[in-house]
Amino acid sequence: MPPLKSLTVALLASAMVVPAGSVAFADGELNLYSSRHYDTDERLYSDFEEMTGITINRIEGNADELLARMEAEGANSPADVLLTVDTSRLERAKDMGLLQSIESDVLERRIPSYLQDEDNQWFGFSQRARILFYDKNDVENPPQTYADLADDAYEGMVCIRSGTNVYSQTILAAIIEHEGEEAARQWAQDVVDNFARDPQGGDTDQLRGIVSGECDIAMSNTYYFGRAIRKDVEGLSDSLDMIGWVFPNQDSYGAHMNLSGGGVAANAPNRENAIRFLEYLASDQAQEYFSAGNDEYPAVPGVALSPSVAELGFFKPDDVDLSEVAKHVATAQQIFNEVGWE
Repeated sequence: MPPLKSLTVALLASAMVVPAGSVAFADGELNLYSSRHYDTDERLYSDFEEMTGITINRIEGNADELLARMEAEGANSPADVLLTVDTSRLERAKDMGLLQSIESDVLERRIPSYLQDEDNQWFGFSQRARILFYDKNDVENPPQTYADLADDAYEGMVCIRSGTNVYSQTILAAIIEHEGEEAARQWAQDVVDNFARDPQGGDTDQLRGIVSGECDIAMSNTYYFGRAIRKDVEGLSDSLDMIGWVFPNQDSYGAHMNLSGGGVAANAPNRENAIRFLEYLASDQAQEYFSAGNDEYPAVPGVALSPSVAELGFFKPDDVDLSEVAKHVATAQQIFNEVGWE
């Protein structure tokens, strides 16, 4: 079978192991396992190939499926790099022994320490702020902090994602890190009491809920709103004028940041190419494209923002160590189960 070139596959639990010979191991190649599903990332990959002459063989799928696949492949895994979204997935990959520590002066210099694993097994390359949006016509005093979202003044007004979603798990894990487990449990219970509807859909659906009138307040990652600024998003872009936003906790620890990042696979057959690819993702060129192509915030300080991202304004981000936040994800899921946040 020829090498897999820019291949997207639907990964099934019943077919986790790559057949022998299906992915090439030659010098000048890189086998990338990615759960980033954005068409705009094509530019990142093609630019790297043109700059280096290294061919990227790509397999894409759900993050949990990719982790299970790498685990099943074991020492024979062809994976060189794992790219995924959310710190919890990166930390899970590390805990499963799927990543390896690397030394890179480039990554150490360019990626802030709180956006990288303490053992240099994963690094963050782009960020999304998880913030609050509201109907400007109906909400005169929007919540200014994550704690405010639990205020009974907002009863029946809040739309938010399921407790099984990693974004929800990570924001609650961050609250545990900052406020403690009991405070986080009370917050989760009070937010459930303020639900406008049972959790459903993705972040764009929460924003559409404001447009439809189902919700007065919603939580979403910034890049979903930025995308609606940059291009037409059905059911949202035509109504942006009615939606306001708040970067929470600007007088305390700052707005929570979700991370997209990656690391070198534990059994990478093309290790040096893998490190070179991660270093490329930290370059100004790639960092600018994360912002311009997918409306994300760069991980490297000082890199210019795209117009759609800059329109959201400047804010204070939470610089909590995301490795510590990831340790609370299991507890966050337990709390969601206990309070009925389905």
